[in-house]
Amino acid sequence: MDNQKNLLEVSHLKQYFPVRQGLHKIPLKAVDDVSFTIRPGETLGLVGESGCGKTTVGRTLLRLYQPTAGRIVFDGDVLFDSEQGIDVDMLPYRKQMQMVFQDPYSSLNPRMTVEDIIGEPLDVHKLYSNRKERREKILSLMETVGLNAEHAMRYAHEFSGGQRQRIGIARALAVNPKFIVCDEPVSALDVSIQAQVVNMFEELQDKLGVAYLFIAHDLLVVHHISNRIAVMYLGRIVETADADELNESPIHPYTLSLLSAVPIPDPKTARAQKRIILEGDVPSPLNMPSGCAFRTRCRYATEQCAAECPGLTDRGNGHLVACWNK
Repeated sequence: MDNQKNLLEVSHLKQYFPVRQGLHKIPLKAVDDVSFTIRPGETLGLVGESGCGKTTVGRTLLRLYQPTAGRIVFDGDVLFDSEQGIDVDMLPYRKQMQMVFQDPYSSLNPRMTVEDIIGEPLDVHKLYSNRKERREKILSLMETVGLNAEHAMRYAHEFSGGQRQRIGIARALAVNPKFIVCDEPVSALDVSIQAQVVNMFEELQDKLGVAYLFIAHDLLVVHHISNRIAVMYLGRIVETADADELNESPIHPYTLSLLSAVPIPDPKTARAQKRIILEGDVPSPLNMPSGCAFRTRCRYATEQCAAECPGLTDRGNGHLVACWNK
């Protein structure tokens, strides 16, 4: 892989949490052998149902969780490598890697004014020479995300959900990052506000050249904003492709079922399209089935699926799929 092309390279990332069962501790495999790359200014969408490990991937990348194993390379620098024992201090990289959290209601400090919330990263990294410059930067950031200057002295509880998420985005942009993890940034917002926030993310990307890992479970939103999409199931990536290609010619049975659940505005087309309903329950990450984790709900499952877990194989055009039978 050429480091010049990729801003972020993640290889065989694992994140296990020890869970006590009786007298023993067993690993909960939240993220199990995940690999992907993101180029500068690109958006990779990460989709999957609740509990599949999407948020854990984002938090582990930014080292809010200590990775169990794997390798993370950012902008040519190795941040973590379990085999070589590399584990760097993240503080210098916090300016380049930021996060927009899912819940705008709990991710903002209720005791701080908007000015102090947005200004906190500037304070931590000492990115101003005097109070006047600090205030100018904060007001400029507020303008960038569509907030008025008179909002600066208010508190977070005085704002709507969409406005709070804009405050969170301004806070993330304060340090002028190269990469932002967007952890379901629109799922807690009204549908009418979702479009505004998604469009704002796109405008900011055009203006600033920032790269996103855009985590969501709404495939319509992800398809709209992403260059490429990775589909995740129970801690593993099962399919990765260009956004349009994944939408038009999905291969993995799980991706097919996810796309069949996307609502279609045209009633005739919607009636003609058959909804693929998965049978069976999602297995517990504490007691995973052998081989392919999806086989317990898959109509194409064979003995080979139970025997060993399929790796991602290239089906052409960089369309990667982890499946024995498709």
